[in-house]
Parts: sequence; structure tokens; C-alpha cells
Amino acid sequence: MSISSVSVSDKSITAFHSLKLGKKLKYIIFALNDEKTEIVVEKTSSSTDYADFLEDLPEADCRYAIYDFEYTISQGEGKRSKIVFFSWSPDDAKIRNKMVYASSRDGLRRALNGVYADIQGTDLSEVSYDTVLEKINRSGAH
Repeated sequence: MSISSVSVSDKSITAFHSLKLGKKLKYIIFALNDEKTEIVVEKTSSSTDYADFLEDLPEADCRYAIYDFEYTISQGEGKRSKIVFFSWSPDDAKIRNKMVYASSRDGLRRALNGVYADIQGTDLSEVSYDTVLEKINRSGAH
């Protein structure tokens, strides 16, 4: 399946802009439709609990996600926020799904302007709050 055969749905772009500009959403989970021809919104949430986000990532299937990641640099400086893109490809996912998600990733990523960091995860330790915070801090997010 070539990269050009998978498109990004208009609703996916609209949901991203709602998260980025409206600040009403905290995260979006994206999936491929059943035909594997389009990236669609699977779930949106306004939950500020990072554990809720992690619970929404399937144990044995791939997903993409956008998360409005809030953190504090140091006391007195208040909270900061960065938009993070996740490529979730757990070890237990089917090989074909991993391949389709990997080849479709760049199309979605290019359509989402304003993402600060990219996280690729194959298990929960790679997408834990502390791991993401460390990556943001390494990227110079001050």
C-alpha cells in the first residue's frame, strides 16, 4: 500500500484545529478506517488526566494521537503547553497494521501544523508522562 493511498479526513483536521485553537479538547486518537484508505478521528477527549489518554491507546493495535501536553518548568513560572504527536505501534499489533500505519504517518503529520514533538511508542513506558516530559525538555521547550 503506497503512502498516497491513505488520505486524512477533513474531520481529523477540524478536530486538530479545535484542540490547537479552541483548547476545548485535551487529546485526539486517530485510526485508519476499515478499508485502510483514510485516517479518521476515533475519539476526542477533554479529560486532563494523562492516565485516561494512556488507557485509550489499544494494547494490540496501532493508532496516532495528538495530546495537548501541559507541564511546569519550575515553581513560579506557571504551566506550559505543547502539542505532541504520538505514533502508537505496540509490539502485539499485527505486522500488516504496523506497516500501513508506518507508511501513512507522514501524511497525517504533515497535515497537522503546530506540533512541537513526536513520540513513537511500542509500549507504555515509551509514552509515559515522564518520558514525554523528558523529550520535551530535551527539545528546549522553555
